[in-house]
Amino acid sequence: MPRIFLYPLPMQIVQAPGEVIMLFEYDSKRRQIFTDGRPHDTSLGPLWMGDSIGHWEGDTLVVDTVSFNDKTWLDSIGHAHSEGLHVVERIRRINHDRLSGDITIEDPKAYTRPWTAHLDFLLKPTWTLAERFCEDDASFLEIENKETTPAK
Repeated sequence: MPRIFLYPLPMQIVQAPGEVIMLFEYDSKRRQIFTDGRPHDTSLGPLWMGDSIGHWEGDTLVVDTVSFNDKTWLDSIGHAHSEGLHVVERIRRINHDRLSGDITIEDPKAYTRPWTAHLDFLLKPTWTLAERFCEDDASFLEIENKETTPAK
């Protein structure tokens, strides 16, 4: 899940009663963060985006995520992790146009100590979420190289 924040693609954050929903253009992913006080759902099993619960500490959203499968990548290089991965994010709106995110990653089976990362997100009011889909290379190249005729 932290890897999804590294793509220079739009995301949208929707705050509703009892939850925060993140919609990502990349792979049309969505993430649901429950903020209604519930505990982690231990019946879910390993998930690609993990099981996220959150709470507010003043103006900071603190998100606790567990129950990842061991196939996800932490970053664009592909640092591995185990199913014991635990991620804590602290997300805060710095001003009208900027979010600040601090991410702590813990996985005692994969790393000797926790590590942290900091990300800043800029508001892009003209960006919208476009449809993106995974297509095999041959079909993608066919679509990309197809000549188009301008509309008359």
